[in-house]
Amino acid sequence: MNDLDYARSQMAMSLAFHIIFAAMGIGMPVLMCAAEWLHLRTGRPVYLDLCKRWARGTAILFAVGAVSGTVLSFELGLLWPGFMKEAGAIIGMPFSLEGFAFFSEAIFLGIYLYGWKRISPLMHWLAGVVLAASGILSGVFVVTANAWMNAPAGFKRVNGRFIEIDPIAAMLNPGSLHQVLHMTLAALVALGFAVAGVHAFFLLRDRSSEFHRAALGIALVTACVSAPLQIVSGDYSARSVAKLQPVKLAAMEAHYHTGKGAPLSLGGVPNDERQTIEYAVRIPKGLSFLATHDPDARIPGLEEYPRDDWPNVRIVHWAFDLMILCGMALLGLSAWTGGCWWRKRPLRDNPWLLRAVVLVCPLGFVALEAGWVVTEVGRQPWIIQGVMRTADAVTPMQHIAVPFFAFTLLYFFLSIVLVVLMRRQFLETTDTPA
Repeated sequence: MNDLDYARSQMAMSLAFHIIFAAMGIGMPVLMCAAEWLHLRTGRPVYLDLCKRWARGTAILFAVGAVSGTVLSFELGLLWPGFMKEAGAIIGMPFSLEGFAFFSEAIFLGIYLYGWKRISPLMHWLAGVVLAASGILSGVFVVTANAWMNAPAGFKRVNGRFIEIDPIAAMLNPGSLHQVLHMTLAALVALGFAVAGVHAFFLLRDRSSEFHRAALGIALVTACVSAPLQIVSGDYSARSVAKLQPVKLAAMEAHYHTGKGAPLSLGGVPNDERQTIEYAVRIPKGLSFLATHDPDARIPGLEEYPRDDWPNVRIVHWAFDLMILCGMALLGLSAWTGGCWWRKRPLRDNPWLLRAVVLVCPLGFVALEAGWVVTEVGRQPWIIQGVMRTADAVTPMQHIAVPFFAFTLLYFFLSIVLVVLMRRQFLETTDTPA
């Protein structure tokens, strides 16, 4: 592996690890606020117990996420000094605002954890609302910075230098809205189904547990409402990518040859040398409709772009298909759950549905990881789409493999700590009386 490969691998590993905690930082406070609101409305102790348990778990996740996020901030300067030298003045604002959101999240998490008997119940719930809003805003600001890398705006580039920088225009770049919507909903879907899976597992062991019934209900409502909205945002994202990054769209579908009424390819093995995709299931005119809502629209193929501007087509195509497969499975489970609710059939009395929730609970995070692979690998070989290549931004330092292995060990250690602490939290819930 060369320096560029090590730098890319280290950044990919760090992002893959941190994005899990970013998603939980968005979703867990939402669940906590919902549980406490239900307690305020109904007075049932089970909801109070639930939000306290979730708050303790959130504190653990927040601590680990803070460490992995700090590592990422160091890696931007350590691994990509060329990028930070040129683009730091542009992405500095969203990262600074993310810092404010992060500290607000930390402050109100502290108030939430230690303010139960020190402030009124309503003020305590409002502290949780601010905590949830801060978590969402933290994700929004980071995603706007990433969206700028996919759709750069708010500057002029003269002689290789960025001038006339407008940080607001950079944050409100053409890619921001669709990425923010898609990421926020993805976090709620992933977290909702993951939490629902945990409590469905315990509910299968004890159907009478009021605690797990309440937790399952809140988590499933969050996930099942967000899942269809995520499909809508995915449609919007596909059309935005078609306009802003057509080469990424072509790689997502291994679409090599320009044509009208382009088919949608599911599965298959892309072959760059032959510029074909083998063993794929084709949906006639599907790609044209997905990208433009016109089944006869002309879709440019990879053949229109220089070969050295292509991303890794196999990785992008397979990651996109994996994301779609997971999303459809979760949408199907949402429809099943909604049907049971419509017919007023209690979920706890449907063991097959509970087993399905347990089975698919990791798929939200699998889809989340696959989606980020599409976003990041699909932009290659550019670190800033059409402006700066990744190879021009990487650090020239020697022994770059050393921090790669050091940070890998750090993430391995954090994973062990997290599993031990969260396992203790999960096992405690089994002792909650019905």
